[in-house]
Amino acid sequence: MNMTRLFPSRTTAAPIGRVLTSSSLSKMLTAATYTTGNPPGGPVATLQRQPVPKLPDTMQKLLKSIEPHVDSEVLAGTKRAVDKFASSDGVGQKLQNLLRERASKMDSWLADWWLQSAYMEYRDPVIVYSSPGLVFPRANYRTLDEQLAYAAKMVSVALAYKALIDGGKIRQETMGKVPLDMSQYEKIFGTCRIPGRGRDSLQYNPRSQHIVVACANRYYRLDVIDATGAIASEGQILAQLKRIAAGADGSPAPPIGILTANQRDSWAEAYETLVADPNNRRSVTAIQQSLFVLSIDREIAHAPGSDHITTASDLLIHGGGSTVNGGNRWYDKTIQLVVAPNGINGLTYEHSPAEGQPIAVMTDFLLEHLKGTGKPTGANVTDKMRVEAVELPFNVQPPVTAAIEQAAGFVDKLAADIQMHYLHFTDYGKGFIKTQRMSPDSYIQMAIQFAFYRLHRVPGAHYESAQNRMYLHGRTETIRSCSIESIAFARAMLDPQCDGPSKLAAMKSAIEAHKSYVSMAIQGQGVDRHLLGLKLTAKENGLPLPELYTDRGLQASAHMRLSTSQVASRYDAFMCYGPLTADGYGCCYNPKEDDMWFGLSAFRSNADTDVERFRVSLQEALREMYEVLVLHGEKPKGKL
Repeated sequence: MNMTRLFPSRTTAAPIGRVLTSSSLSKMLTAATYTTGNPPGGPVATLQRQPVPKLPDTMQKLLKSIEPHVDSEVLAGTKRAVDKFASSDGVGQKLQNLLRERASKMDSWLADWWLQSAYMEYRDPVIVYSSPGLVFPRANYRTLDEQLAYAAKMVSVALAYKALIDGGKIRQETMGKVPLDMSQYEKIFGTCRIPGRGRDSLQYNPRSQHIVVACANRYYRLDVIDATGAIASEGQILAQLKRIAAGADGSPAPPIGILTANQRDSWAEAYETLVADPNNRRSVTAIQQSLFVLSIDREIAHAPGSDHITTASDLLIHGGGSTVNGGNRWYDKTIQLVVAPNGINGLTYEHSPAEGQPIAVMTDFLLEHLKGTGKPTGANVTDKMRVEAVELPFNVQPPVTAAIEQAAGFVDKLAADIQMHYLHFTDYGKGFIKTQRMSPDSYIQMAIQFAFYRLHRVPGAHYESAQNRMYLHGRTETIRSCSIESIAFARAMLDPQCDGPSKLAAMKSAIEAHKSYVSMAIQGQGVDRHLLGLKLTAKENGLPLPELYTDRGLQASAHMRLSTSQVASRYDAFMCYGPLTADGYGCCYNPKEDDMWFGLSAFRSNADTDVERFRVSLQEALREMYEVLVLHGEKPKGKL
C-alpha cells in the first residue's frame, strides 16, 4: 500500500512501487562500483539536486487539489489556514527558510527523510501494505521436475542480469535528454531490510555470492558465483534444486518466515529472540546476505470463483497464509522469485530500496530469456565450481513458537481480508489512445477517476507517483489525480443531458489537467513532498506541528481512496498491491499496445468497497470513453 507519507502516521501505508514510466523504459545506465556493506551506487555527477518548491506555489496547488473534496465552508477554513501558514511572519516561511538551508548542504534534502519516514519507521507489515507482487505470464510446466527446471532457469537469468550490473553493461536511462539517477538498479540484489523496534534499517550485500532457496518452510544456502565472478551453470543449479525438493519432501518445517510478514515491531521483538540463539543468527545472516530468495512453492487451491491469475496475485502478496506458502518466504529481502506449481510464477519485492521501474526492467529481461532457449549474452557461466545446497538450521524454542503462532494468526486474518483481482482489458490499448493525441497514462488515470465516481458518486482522492530520478537520489512525488476537471469529466459522462462533444471536451480538459500536474511532479514541484519536508523540518527543529496539517481540507485530500501506478512491461505481466485506505482500492496497470492489464484490490471487511464492482466499473468506463472518441474524436482505431 502506498502513500506519500504526507503526515507519517500509523494508519497510513508506505509507498509502493509507484512508477510513472517514461518512454525510455528500456534504456539503462552503466553501473558504478561499490563496496560490500555500504549503500551502493554513485549517482551521475551531472544530475541536479532536488529543488525546494516555492512556498506560495505549493499552497496554491494544495488549495486547488483540496477543492473537489470539501464544501465551501471547509474550503474557506482551509484558505484561512493556508494564509496564516504562508504569511510573511507565519511558521511556514520560517520552515521554508530552514528547509532551503538544509537543501543547500545536502545532495538531497529529501532522500534520507523519505527512506526513514516512508519505510524504515513504518510499522505496518510489508505484506499487503507495502510490498507489491509482480505476476508473470503463466509458464508451460505442470510437473515438479518441470517446475524445478523453470526455477533453475529463472535463477540463471537473474544472475546474468546481476552480472550486467556488476560489469558496467547497463546503459543510462534518460527522460528526453535529461539523464536519470540509476542508483536504484544497484540495490536490487543483496539488499535486505533488518527489523528494529521503532525503526528498521537496510543492509547492502551486493558482492554476495550465494542465494537462498526456500522450500517447505526450510531454507538452503546455495553458492552460485565463484571468486572470479563466474556463475554456476543452469544444470548445476537444477541438480541442487532437485536435492532440496527431495530433502524437503516430508512435513513442512515450522513457518519461521511468517515472522517477516508480521507487524514490524512484533517482528523486531521476535527477531531479537530468534537470533539470540547462535545457530539461528548464522542462518538468518545467511538469508539476509543472500543476493535474493527463490521460493519453491506448494500448490494453493483456487478460491471459489478465482482462477490461476488471482491465485498468483494471492501467492505473491501474502503466500496464501501461514498454512500454505506464507511461511515459505523471507519478506525482508528486496527480491523473492516465486515458482509455484501449474505454471504460476512471479516475484515479490520489498519496496524500500527501489521503485517499480528497476524491477519492471529486470522483469522484462527475465521474461525475454525465460521464453527462449538461449542463454543471456555476456554471462560468464561455468560448470566447474562446487555447487552444494546447505540447509540453514533453526532451533525453534517455545518463545519463537509463540511468536510464529501470533504472526500466523495475524497474517491469516489479513490474507482473508484482502481481495485481489485483475482486469485484462482487450478492447483496445495505448496504441488507440495515442491515435487520439492523448497521453495513455493520463487517459487511464481519468478512466480510474471516472470508474470510481460512477460507482460511488463522490470524488475519490487519488494517488499516483511520478519519478523524481532526474535529481540526485530522486525517488517519487505524488500526482494528485483527482481534480476539479476530473470530477467535471465524470459528471459529464454520467449526465444523460450532456452531448458527445461536451463529454469529449470535458475528457480533454481532465486529461490536460492531469498532464500538467505530471509535468510539475516529475520536476519535484508537487505538493506532498514539500509538505512532508516542512513537517519534518519542524520536527527536527523541535517546533510544534503547524495547524495546517490538521486542517480538515488537507486531511480529506490526503485520504487516498485510489492508490494507483503504471508499471509497464512488454509482456502479459502486471504488478499488484493492497489499497492505501480501508475504504479504497489498489490499481496498478500495464498498458500495452493493444490491451491493458490492471491489478486490483480492496478489503472484504469494508462495506463501501467491492473489487468486483470496481473492476466492472473500470471496464465500462474505458468502453464509454472509447465510444465518445469513436463518435467525436480523431480517426478511431481499435477493436470495438
